[in-house]
Amino acid sequence: MKDFYDVVIVGGGHNGLVAAGYLAGAGLSTLVLEQQPHTGGAAVSEQVFPGVDARLSRYSYLVSLLPDKIVADLGLSLQLRSRSVASYTPVRRGGRDLGLMVERPEGSATREAFAALTGSDAEYDAWREFYGAVGELAEVIAPTLLQPLDSAASVRRRVDPALWEELVERPLGETIERRFADDTVRGVVATDSVIGTFARLRDDSLLQNRCFLYHLIGNGTGEWRVPVGGMGAVTAALLDAAQRAGAAVVTDAAVSSIEADGKRAAVTWLGGDGERSVECSYVLANVAPAVLDRLRGRTGGEKPEGSQLKINLLLSRLPRLKSGDDPRRAFAGTFHIDEDYSQLETAYAEAAGGTLPGVPPSEVYCHSLTDPSILSPSLVASGHHTLTVFGVHFPARLFASDNEAARTESVRRVLAGLDNHLAEPLESCIARDADGNPCIEAKTPLDIEASVGMPGGHIFHGDLQWPWSEDPADTGRWGVETDVANLLICGSGARRGGAVSGIPGHNAAQAVLAHHP
Repeated sequence: MKDFYDVVIVGGGHNGLVAAGYLAGAGLSTLVLEQQPHTGGAAVSEQVFPGVDARLSRYSYLVSLLPDKIVADLGLSLQLRSRSVASYTPVRRGGRDLGLMVERPEGSATREAFAALTGSDAEYDAWREFYGAVGELAEVIAPTLLQPLDSAASVRRRVDPALWEELVERPLGETIERRFADDTVRGVVATDSVIGTFARLRDDSLLQNRCFLYHLIGNGTGEWRVPVGGMGAVTAALLDAAQRAGAAVVTDAAVSSIEADGKRAAVTWLGGDGERSVECSYVLANVAPAVLDRLRGRTGGEKPEGSQLKINLLLSRLPRLKSGDDPRRAFAGTFHIDEDYSQLETAYAEAAGGTLPGVPPSEVYCHSLTDPSILSPSLVASGHHTLTVFGVHFPARLFASDNEAARTESVRRVLAGLDNHLAEPLESCIARDADGNPCIEAKTPLDIEASVGMPGGHIFHGDLQWPWSEDPADTGRWGVETDVANLLICGSGARRGGAVSGIPGHNAAQAVLAHHP
């Protein structure tokens, strides 16, 4: 290891590896320091259940915002597979069990499902009109994510003014209530605004609007794809690209301090051979802003608060549904549970009041229906499948006094919600590990903070921001800058951060390359 590097990247998550690939590929000496024994951060695949050959994407599970340009630029050996179904929402109406199936691409079955639920074509027509307009907005915004920040005024000039007002200037709840009449349809639209975000749908902060926008703009299509081989395949490809380009990667390196004065910088860490320091021209921080403050010796900043419950399961078979729909179709996309618009608002109010949601909204993803490679051949042959359940409106504060008890009760309530739509108990379908225990694990925000170091368990490292400049002084910058010229944020806490995207890593690398002699 050298005593001086052009760039030191603190954190070997996917964004740090993206930055390393670009910088080392441009000829800059690059060192990546990762505190865990492996790279990948929250984008990893692991054998979670003892003696069971299934590699689960334990924390993050789908990919939307990773631009095809980054995949091509870094020569990633990576396959992202489309799901055959966009979403399925089981509903009980008038004594009947129905399912709102949204195909990918949408066809006659989708229109028929809307009509069966609502009694007319009006809601589906409103759905098509709304998402058609959102798609046009995504096509404008998506290319800007890998460019210097554009101004809000410039972006607005290129999109429909009425849609801009609906999505950017007014609370999203107003738009949903005006455009749609059915409570379930409203909820399906609204869920993209509250994944990992704790906000009312009519919140004046518009935090829910920002979350909604990020969920709908990936690659200009908003499609969420499944990484073949699990989420770990994404970071494995990025690690390979970074090392092929010449980056040095050190794991088990717990960084303890960062110093930067605008011209020179130094990073100190504790590793297996004791404390070490290295000097550099630039530091890229692939950690949450709150963690960066601590490493710089700054205190007093507000800690972010995550708001989700993550449950991972392995099933011996997919459960049958009361609606009679084929579970292989129903679970192939995003399976919504108790996510009517009114249920989302009630759950938020209960959580904001300090109690666990009585009927918690959640959604389910079955990775193995699209990509069975994460299971051994014997598990595939015997009909096993993974399920990831993501519960919303579970802020960290609800787990502060007794994390274990609150986790147990939260899991019970979420799975009870799924059971309400099943023709057989979910418990009868859950596989057992080598010790005879049910193959189920759950992660609260506090568990996520403890395991992967995200403050407050916030999966976006903090509140999402608009992906453009609202301050004329920021126009032309990359949205990764700090108060020190040679210290940049390259993680999810950057302006265009959040999700598994690689965008902050790309943008931080471009900011360095724009100024490095």
